[in-house]
Amino acid sequence: MAPEQMSPAPIRTLPGSRPESVHNERAYVTFLAGNGDYVKGVVGLVKGLRKAKTLYPLVVACLPDVPMEHRSLLESQGCLVREIEPVYPPENDTRFAMAYYVINYSKLRIWEFVEYRRMIYLDGDIEVFENIDHLFDLPEGYFYAVKDCFCEKTWSHTPQYSIGYCQQCPDKVKWPAKMGEPPALYFNAGMFVYEPCISTYKDLLRTVRVTPPTPFAEQDFLNMYFQDIYKPIPLVYNLVLAMLWRHPENVELEKVKVVHYCAAGSKPWRYTGIEDNMQREDIKRLVKKWWDIYEDESLDYKKKPEAEEESDKSMEVQPLAAVLHEAPELGTLATAPSAA
Repeated sequence: MAPEQMSPAPIRTLPGSRPESVHNERAYVTFLAGNGDYVKGVVGLVKGLRKAKTLYPLVVACLPDVPMEHRSLLESQGCLVREIEPVYPPENDTRFAMAYYVINYSKLRIWEFVEYRRMIYLDGDIEVFENIDHLFDLPEGYFYAVKDCFCEKTWSHTPQYSIGYCQQCPDKVKWPAKMGEPPALYFNAGMFVYEPCISTYKDLLRTVRVTPPTPFAEQDFLNMYFQDIYKPIPLVYNLVLAMLWRHPENVELEKVKVVHYCAAGSKPWRYTGIEDNMQREDIKRLVKKWWDIYEDESLDYKKKPEAEEESDKSMEVQPLAAVLHEAPELGTLATAPSAA
């Protein structure tokens, strides 16, 4: 049973907690745990951001178990490494959709990074192929992310899956009136735009301690917590690869800016091609695009002279109007529907 709906704490700015420069008050952020090979994903991510000519750094929120050699590698690639402590949900009998999801609650620590006014979170298995700096200019006070799909078997525990309803194609199978109001809009938490805030951070940690875990762990929790201020952004900002075969009618691959390699077997640094759908030509091309960036030594971090860094700060990026054109619904800023 889903926990009771929660409302986020109001967003407040602490005196003296914000940098003066707009250039310094924005950053991308990702999360890393353990001594496994996910560090390769983060290296690919920061190099992709560099290729896309972002103006902003990548902060890596590391758990204490990330080895020093991995931290040094990330710092050598220009990442800002910041250690965080784990966050654990209350113990119960919930079986997560994936066993490793439990550690992802630690992502809640990134709300404490109040030296930045605005951040864009990206999972380590994401690659950015085009500049998305303009997302920092979206109206503040809202939580922005891409809508998820309910068609995967990992959703088999839900009424959505049982009746074939998906918010990616809501007209294909209508939500039955006898089941009450349709589910609230639900986002994929692999990418989102948010505002760090100490009061929200404290409330998140306080609330998670009394909220029973659910199969999608911190993603379910964030969806419940930010339900009232969630605003969808276009699919191009977080293409979950399963969309290529679940909802191809919704995908224009040539326009996609951000790809999320979260389908089974799709991690480029582990890719073998033997899992279901991994022999698709579009998947092969996307895996190759990731490797092209990862292996491109010209994208390795090179510290710039101060004069050149100052020049970069004045570079123009894609205007906010482009996002509003892609997603006209953002102009209305309507509240997401209430939970069923």
